[in-house]
Amino acid sequence: MKYIRLLILILAVFLVSCVSEKTPEKPVSETHSKTCVMDCGFDTFFSLNDIPMEQENFSTTFSELLDEYKHYNDLFDIYNDYEGLNNLKTINDMAGIQPVEVEDAILELLLEAREFYELSGGAFDITMGNLLKVWHEYRTEGMALNEQGKPGRLPSAEELQKAYEHHGWEYVEIDESAHTVFITDPQVSLDVGGIAKGFAAEKIAQRLEAMGVHGGIVNAGGNNRMLGPKKDGSDWRVGIIDPYGKNNNVVVRIYGAVSSVTSGDYMRYYMGPDNIQLHHIIDPDTLYPADLYHSVTIFTRDSGSADCLSTTLFTLSYEEGMILIEQYRQAHPDDILEVVWLMDKKELPEDVNYLETDDFYVLYTEGLKEKISG
Repeated sequence: MKYIRLLILILAVFLVSCVSEKTPEKPVSETHSKTCVMDCGFDTFFSLNDIPMEQENFSTTFSELLDEYKHYNDLFDIYNDYEGLNNLKTINDMAGIQPVEVEDAILELLLEAREFYELSGGAFDITMGNLLKVWHEYRTEGMALNEQGKPGRLPSAEELQKAYEHHGWEYVEIDESAHTVFITDPQVSLDVGGIAKGFAAEKIAQRLEAMGVHGGIVNAGGNNRMLGPKKDGSDWRVGIIDPYGKNNNVVVRIYGAVSSVTSGDYMRYYMGPDNIQLHHIIDPDTLYPADLYHSVTIFTRDSGSADCLSTTLFTLSYEEGMILIEQYRQAHPDDILEVVWLMDKKELPEDVNYLETDDFYVLYTEGLKEKISG
């Protein structure tokens, strides 16, 4: 099941591009390298593709960046302890007891998450870890039962509401000068699954850019961060998968250094009673998996921001989502933000750009006109 989920992640967002292999006749500036490693953190894969670098230098660089990626996994892990390392689990374990001194990366991640909490009016909330823990336990059990041909269980509304009672940023104290984080309510916990992988991908991309690399792709389990235009100067072509597996993929053309991140109901789910598909993106209003769309794909510069936005917009109506999009654009006037929603063929929102596939409506923002096909 783990590798089936991994395959789904790989297919969820694919890049249609030709990757050149190294040949001795090419000058260094045109040499391109690629590699991929599985099970290296965040329950997924990590790859660098089409990087303009000599193979010897690339191998060393990849090893260093892979270690960094694994370190981010350890820092943001809420399930495992690591010797000599204070991570998110340490912070949760010390809730109501004492502040925890942490590395800068944790502070930066939490501050970015808090910014999106405020921007989204609470729709993106990493402090509802207790609620997400309940769903994690039911999903883990449900996936095991599904492998035996049995349906998983559904948590009751009462159980979910009790878990959700303890959440909120008012219980999280971040002291940047002391490098500490303290959760004052012992029943509040953090879950950064909606931002951590994108944050890590962005940090890796920034490292490469600081080295002068402005081409190729960082791919963290389907979170794609392009480092510049394709080597021939053309657009990237990003595919958004058909959840029904009919190969009716939508293709978006996008240019330059930009991130592409998709949140979908076909990733990390189990089948519950009456063949209900129960995925991992929980709506804080209903406390159950959001059911407005099959996927939401974000195109913006920063991969961490793209992660937050895809998760948040998945739980919001189209109208609410457009308000958040405009708020983000106003707060980041030098950035781009374009969005694609994939939904069942039901009533369309008013004044929307869309196209149809055999099974879905594909909604998209104005900036993708003439750049999307399906």
